[in-house]
Amino acid sequence: MSDRNTVLAQLRAAVGGRHVLTGDKATRRFRRGYRFGDGPVLAVVRPGSLLQLWQVLKAAVQGGAAIILQAANTGLTGGSTPDGDDYGRPIVLISTLRLTGIQLLNEGRQVLCLPGATLDRLEQTLAPLGREPHSVIGSSCIGASVLGGICNNSGGALVRRGPAYTELALYAQVDARGELQLVNHLGIALGDTPEQILQRLQDGDYRAADVSNGDGRAASDPRYAEEVRKVDADTPARFNADPSRHFEAAGSAGKLAVFAVRLDTFEMEAAEVFYIGSNRTDSLTAIRRQLLTGFERLPIAGEYIHRDAYDIGERYGKDSFLLIDKLGTARVPAAFALKSRVDGWFERLGLRGVTDRVMQALTGLLPSHLPKRMGEFRQRYEHHLLLKVSAQDAAATETWLRGFFNGHEGGYFHCTADEGRKAFLHRFAVAGAAVRYREVHREQVQDIVALDIALRRDDADWFEKLPADIDGRLLHKLYYGHFLCHVFHQDYIARRGEDPMAIEHAMWALLDQRGAEYPAEHNVGHLYPAKPALAGFYRTLDPSNTFNPGIGQTSKAKGWGSCDCDAH
Repeated sequence: MSDRNTVLAQLRAAVGGRHVLTGDKATRRFRRGYRFGDGPVLAVVRPGSLLQLWQVLKAAVQGGAAIILQAANTGLTGGSTPDGDDYGRPIVLISTLRLTGIQLLNEGRQVLCLPGATLDRLEQTLAPLGREPHSVIGSSCIGASVLGGICNNSGGALVRRGPAYTELALYAQVDARGELQLVNHLGIALGDTPEQILQRLQDGDYRAADVSNGDGRAASDPRYAEEVRKVDADTPARFNADPSRHFEAAGSAGKLAVFAVRLDTFEMEAAEVFYIGSNRTDSLTAIRRQLLTGFERLPIAGEYIHRDAYDIGERYGKDSFLLIDKLGTARVPAAFALKSRVDGWFERLGLRGVTDRVMQALTGLLPSHLPKRMGEFRQRYEHHLLLKVSAQDAAATETWLRGFFNGHEGGYFHCTADEGRKAFLHRFAVAGAAVRYREVHREQVQDIVALDIALRRDDADWFEKLPADIDGRLLHKLYYGHFLCHVFHQDYIARRGEDPMAIEHAMWALLDQRGAEYPAEHNVGHLYPAKPALAGFYRTLDPSNTFNPGIGQTSKAKGWGSCDCDAH
């Protein structure tokens, strides 16, 4: 193993000194996760080209370092940050944010995305062509990367498209002999040597004739729309550990260094939104079954919010809502980065959560930001469903809803464009509200237990009823999620003095009894043990255990050491 100064010198030679960050202060916002994860690193390196990324990887591998690649650092389970200081070797954390780049293929029907490409930027690139990427809501609002979604099989909120997936990628891996290899499975002829391939790709130096479209490899999930319609199946529709959606970069969770992915795009279509409320879960179950089986075309999206989550989101997600509503998604990543820097400055003074408290106080002075009809439904109904359908299906959908509620408890209204946009934006704001609540109420809150779960497609008892011994240890329960595919996000705010990990493990046992899979879309990170098939996939991709060691609570040791990762 090279000494650390030698590795640092090689890293600086590759990218320049100003893009090699060392020390706790400079590396804080990269090595600390959004909700979870932290640990020391030798350096944070920010390459500015694909060739520089390759040179950084070579220096780190030759120096015997562990490597963690990170894009936007928006994950919730610590999957792109260190976890403690017990790796037995230095960590080089590579930030790919400077490696922006989106290239259109086949007249925009496909795209090629580099590591720093964000969902938000991809949306903007495709919009003039009348096309959309795989994901257009949720994490795109906080700068999540396209490659991060592929590597975690993320997404699935858009019912017809399913989780992020491709079989076309360019990546580096370290083989069992410890040698770095570049693998080009993009279906694009770019040359023979790594240097030639990476430079030509960076420059877009290839012709239409170099792009193969007949090799049979998929650039999106080819079967999800069929799977989600199977409402009587006793298994979940989608979840991270599903082996059928693991293919090289797809689901790799940082066990490969992915340079580029090739993805399908989708035709943009006009849509209408219906806001549905009910006090009976069986009413929403009946609606779900009809939407998935009774219409020729699937809905575009169906998002669930429980009343308690609605309330917490309205109060503690207000500034996020207003920031996006007034300034758009493009400025949100910079705002989050500024917040992280300011928080770091105050924490060095022994003050935590200053920005959260200040923003909460300021937004509390502002008038209500949600549409009046949403507020009225909040008063009347416990369960809320935001339904987005194609404009061509809106009339038939409304006719069916009107007839349904003639004989069932609940109601709906057909949203205006502004109401529909704000309803889905509120759903997004709910997702970060628990974090704000924790920071503002530190004296009452121990921590957050955040679960994302995939229920069986036939589970009619989808709304959780916790045993009293667990419920009494919680201040609040926030239930929200992607209702049509039965993937739910459940945030539990634990009372001060309670053990969040013990609470979470007790909940895992309950979920196992229900036949649920978890995590559903945030991946195992360092919070969850990888199941045998997933751990085996990681080992196959990275036999030397160089990339993202310890993911899924597997071994952190070089070469997997005495790993007993198959025991989970």
